[in-house]
Amino acid sequence: MKKDRILWADDEMDLLKPYLLFLEEKGYEVVAVTNGKDAIELCQNESFDIIFLDENMPGLSGLQTLAQIKTIDPNVPLVMITKSEEEDIMNMAIGNKIADYLTKPVNPSQILLTLKKNIHKKEIVSEHATSSYQQEFRNIGMQINDSFTYQDWVDVYKKLVYWELELAETENGMDEMLKMQKNEANSTFNKFVKKNYLDWMANPDQRPLMSTDLFKTKVFPLLDKGEKVFFVVVDNFRYDQWIIIRELLSEFYTFSEEETYCSILPTATQYARNAIFSGLMPLQIQQMYPHLWIEEEDEEGKNINEEALLKTQLDRFRKKYSFSYHKVFESGFCEKVINQLPSLENNQLNVVVLNFIDMLSHARTESKMMRELANDEEAYRSLTLSWFRHSATYDLFKAIAQRGYKVVFTTDHGTIQVNNAIKVVGDKNVNTNLRYKVGKNLSYNKKEVFEITQPAKAGLPSPNVSSAYIFAGNDDFFAYPQHGGISLEEMIIPIVTMEPK
Repeated sequence: MKKDRILWADDEMDLLKPYLLFLEEKGYEVVAVTNGKDAIELCQNESFDIIFLDENMPGLSGLQTLAQIKTIDPNVPLVMITKSEEEDIMNMAIGNKIADYLTKPVNPSQILLTLKKNIHKKEIVSEHATSSYQQEFRNIGMQINDSFTYQDWVDVYKKLVYWELELAETENGMDEMLKMQKNEANSTFNKFVKKNYLDWMANPDQRPLMSTDLFKTKVFPLLDKGEKVFFVVVDNFRYDQWIIIRELLSEFYTFSEEETYCSILPTATQYARNAIFSGLMPLQIQQMYPHLWIEEEDEEGKNINEEALLKTQLDRFRKKYSFSYHKVFESGFCEKVINQLPSLENNQLNVVVLNFIDMLSHARTESKMMRELANDEEAYRSLTLSWFRHSATYDLFKAIAQRGYKVVFTTDHGTIQVNNAIKVVGDKNVNTNLRYKVGKNLSYNKKEVFEITQPAKAGLPSPNVSSAYIFAGNDDFFAYPQHGGISLEEMIIPIVTMEPK
């Protein structure tokens, strides 16, 4: 087994022999030099796993040596050791991106801790995560079987996301085990939704927070207290994606409420987002505002009336708040919103819909290149984080915070990567969204789908007298990966109230 190699540069090396012996006994190979010049020459010809540099050496100082070694090997961890505790020296060392900073006299345990943090961290974290998940696996399995309420399922899903993110940082071979448990959870959640969904529709006071409730419960109370609010909807945004961008947003915001809500069915933009803006179920929109409801077979965009639907909700609740509405498809649109912020301050409510993640999700299905870039959930999250960090969206959130607005951040639905094709037969008028189907004379295996043969009971319109809705669950699909069906990822989604720092 190859030993980890340490380069140690210090002009008082004779005094450090006990430390070198200690490290050799721990299985490390230590190469010692007494000046920066020799350290640089060694780095030009050999590779090391970590380098210790004394800050105060004759000739080239530790900081000067550090700067030159960084040009030779930018990735090697460098640890600065100094007698001085002066702040400017610490700042210069940290500014040069050192891995650690130790003050003399150092002791063996400090050195060992530095080595573990910088050389062995990945394997230690991997071992710990693997062991912890193995211990938790049985508990999560029991929790899946004992989940009888929506909140039970929220707890299960949050635990699965936590472990998915933890294990993604390691190389532990636990991916299949976790995937199996997620599939089990989605299968059981699918049964839970089939059993309870129509009861939720019949008893609104006994259901979880759903798409139609967001403005009434999360936005209007803030406006009624005199707060100015930005309501931001990121189309097709999952809970795990929220967790990975949360740290970036925490630079500008605190999170006064961080919750989830349940998307209506179908969990597709046409239904779920229109329900958010109108505060109504799709059937109610069709009945009350037929000119604002776009039928499945219509070729025009299904979300072209969101601003008008929001106005109807404000009017029904007798809210006289001024508002603006902005739909953002690309960075240029986002920059326009940023430039308009001074004029938007006159509004009590400003709404922004960000479509990039939905476009990314569809591209992941339709583009070979995007399938390669986001070939698993970890890569898909990484792409989301990269987009957010480098897009004008990040600048938008920063600019909103600087102007003191509260932000209600949410999505209309999530998405799932599906694998198992199931058969459904219908006529040419059946809709093209392939995670759910609506039409007449549909032929399917009832055991494989959640069917709603009386759409009105689910608050859904009927294109024809005999129309039925069917939904794919778990990781099933009718033809290719889509959203619109029943899964933890699609239905349990974030709703967060953020306050500027």
